[in-house]
Amino acid sequence: MFERVEILGVKVDALTMAQAVEKIESLISEKKSSLVATANAEMLMRATEDEELKKILNSAELVTADGAGTVWAAHHLGKNMPERVAGYDLVQEIMKISPKKSWKIFLFGAAPTIAEKAKLKAEELYPNIKIVGVRNGYFSAEDEPEIISQIKKSQPDILLAALGVPKQEKWLYAHKDELKVPVSIGVGGTFDVMAGVVKRAPLWMQKAKLEWLFRAMLQPSRAGRLIALPKFVLKVVMSKSSEG
Repeated sequence: MFERVEILGVKVDALTMAQAVEKIESLISEKKSSLVATANAEMLMRATEDEELKKILNSAELVTADGAGTVWAAHHLGKNMPERVAGYDLVQEIMKISPKKSWKIFLFGAAPTIAEKAKLKAEELYPNIKIVGVRNGYFSAEDEPEIISQIKKSQPDILLAALGVPKQEKWLYAHKDELKVPVSIGVGGTFDVMAGVVKRAPLWMQKAKLEWLFRAMLQPSRAGRLIALPKFVLKVVMSKSSEG
């Protein structure tokens, strides 16, 4: 059992990438409907103002520390958080071992053609991977029964949903029991990166914990969202002070 570190009211699992993959493997073997979330600073900040999202995250079977901010917050609060378990990297680790495990994966979300391109990339990187379905993330409420039917017919072991936060978490939670997928994960912009539409930060920037800055430089439209970072730091510092 891993320690769950509470950061701004959300419980985040203190584990390594290897332990996260092991936990997902265990959830798949249990064949229940499980939700996995990857929590960065922006998601944790959003959860302070969105009770529904906070409730969903706290009911998830696994919440990883996606982002240097989440790891920093845990350490600042005097808790152990061994490493960052980013959503993109977690997906790659899962895909890498899935051919050996015979896991079936469904890709749901992103703009039209992106999931298809991500599928092709996955098949190139991980020979014999079983991607049993793709569906873009542009849909209305009327389309949902058809999407749910498509996912159910494919019988995936893992459903990767790239609908953005908090839509992906809320959608997966709302349809969890109906879908009956062992593991569902909200993966944000993972398909965009795999499809080559969005670049990932160079490794040195990832190691220097500057991936957020790289994304802002690449997508100026995200700049407003970066205001969440200093607000997050301030909120964590204040939360520790109020405990003291």
